[in-house]
Amino acid sequence: MNKGQYVFSQILALASSSSFRTCVNRYSGNYKTKLFTCWKQFLCMVFGQLTQRESLRDTMLCLSANADKVYHLGIGEVVSNSTLSAANESRDWQIYADYAMVLIAEAKQLYVDEQGELELNNQVFAIDATVIDLCLSVFSWAKFRTTKGAIKLHAQVNVKTAIPEFVHITNGKVHEVNVLDLISFQEDSFYILDRGYTDFKRLFQIHKAGAFFIIRAKDNLNFKRIKSDITVKSSQILCNQVIKLVGYYASCDYPQHLRRIIFFDVETKKTFVFLSNNFAFKPTEIATLYRHRWKIELFFKWIKQHLKIKSFWGTSANAVKTQVWIAICTYVLVAIAKKKFGIKQTLYQILQVVSITIFDKEPLPSLFEKSTHENAKNQNSSNQLNIFE
Repeated sequence: MNKGQYVFSQILALASSSSFRTCVNRYSGNYKTKLFTCWKQFLCMVFGQLTQRESLRDTMLCLSANADKVYHLGIGEVVSNSTLSAANESRDWQIYADYAMVLIAEAKQLYVDEQGELELNNQVFAIDATVIDLCLSVFSWAKFRTTKGAIKLHAQVNVKTAIPEFVHITNGKVHEVNVLDLISFQEDSFYILDRGYTDFKRLFQIHKAGAFFIIRAKDNLNFKRIKSDITVKSSQILCNQVIKLVGYYASCDYPQHLRRIIFFDVETKKTFVFLSNNFAFKPTEIATLYRHRWKIELFFKWIKQHLKIKSFWGTSANAVKTQVWIAICTYVLVAIAKKKFGIKQTLYQILQVVSITIFDKEPLPSLFEKSTHENAKNQNSSNQLNIFE
């Protein structure tokens, strides 16, 4: 129940400070720290994310302008830009990575019965990566190309809940397929991947785990047809085959049969070829599942556009990873607030409202009950990407 708390405090009350202390103690984050603790650093960074500040200096300026309220946010006295910058540079980013996983575990429990648009008992995950460009002259450690710097944000997102269940940050040069070695695959779950993840040895690991994958086939796939199902000419399914890989290395890496489906999308007038190890689902169901891969694209778009990770507030690898992980913590906190307060608006709408009401003392549920944001609704509908474009 709200007792005159600021909107910011209502959201941060959902973050367990005891779990946070456990993460801090694991890496001795508060070693030789008297006043500006890791928790206060976290609060300052989340404030900047929620209010969509453009820079670290902008964040501290906003806090200084509301110095009489900052104490009630749990931050205490406003510190200088250099103090927050030094904390981002020196304090281990894994503190915030571990805490993000704590919040993700809590969100998973809250959304455990969420079905989304899929009426399916199986869990469905989308795996992908996005490149975040950096200026090589400033971020010299993030070498990507000769004149370009970048990091890669790898993620596994639950399609039903839009909650990320695995996140990994690497140098831009690291190929996304390598991250499959770090993921624990769940039995009877579906994993949707783009063709950049074509590695039959790794795909066979998914198969051996008792899970299913759906991936777009490369144009140069070398295979032998075992059998074909008769398809209706007027349908979107142009082909539904059982195949076996015939290339030497591919056949050694994946010795079992695969399913090959050719799907024609009537909206875009494009043809897509899918591979899967699931032989029970209808071919239209396989194509529909792959269509939901746009959920991870929306997650990346949401993170990049509406949380500040494209303009970094520090130049070291530690500062960059700290900012990205705190951005993910903020995303998950908004998702937790949506569920716990029973807010019907989308995550995008919630963030937009919170950004301009951060110092209001109205209870969050009533704040969203009264608000009608047609512009936010229109923006949200435009975010629903067509994965077959």
